[in-house]
Amino acid sequence: MKKLKIIFGIGLLIAAGLVFVAADHIDAPAVTGQTSDITDFYAFQGEDTDNIVFIANVQGLLSPSATANATFDEDLMIEINIDNTGDNVEDLVIQAIPRAGRMFFYGPSAPDQTGLESTLITSGSYRGLVRITPYGSAPIIENRRGLKYFAGPRDDPFFFDFAQYSQILAGNAGGFNDPGSDTFAGTNVMSIVVEVPKALIGGSGTINTWVETKRRQ
Repeated sequence: MKKLKIIFGIGLLIAAGLVFVAADHIDAPAVTGQTSDITDFYAFQGEDTDNIVFIANVQGLLSPSATANATFDEDLMIEINIDNTGDNVEDLVIQAIPRAGRMFFYGPSAPDQTGLESTLITSGSYRGLVRITPYGSAPIIENRRGLKYFAGPRDDPFFFDFAQYSQILAGNAGGFNDPGSDTFAGTNVMSIVVEVPKALIGGSGTINTWVETKRRQ
């Protein structure tokens, strides 16, 4: 199997019933604008309270015209890591890989190896796929064996006033304005969404979770 090398990651902690968010749009020059660039990672309890929803967004700051031509990188795997024992080592992973207009999902399953390199998990893992939603189309959602999947472009959901933030750092302002200016308004991201029954996650009800993009070697 192919090894994939880590490019960038974001971590967060989620407790049952709570929402935590991590975001990183424009302060990583080595990956900003690249297909591997992670912008947001969300994890929260689903409308069905027996489920957890994971959302990973990549390729931030896409204009509408750029979004129309944007695609997921077929040499890139998006990997959601889940630590359900509190040792900050992934016990389960969910892997997403695009191929020919579809996103293929593997897991949640125990990884073959932990750390900076991964191999694609295929045996004994929950597997599903969904056709990637074209820009401007209604979202395509697949429900397979109790897991729900989506992949495609979405409006960037993160609100941040970057100009005011820069003024605060420079000492020219004491805080943010209300409501402020949304730096990311009118831009899009490429998004994957996986809704997973909590029974497949295990653990005590509190997990550490983070996302990585890994390139095929």
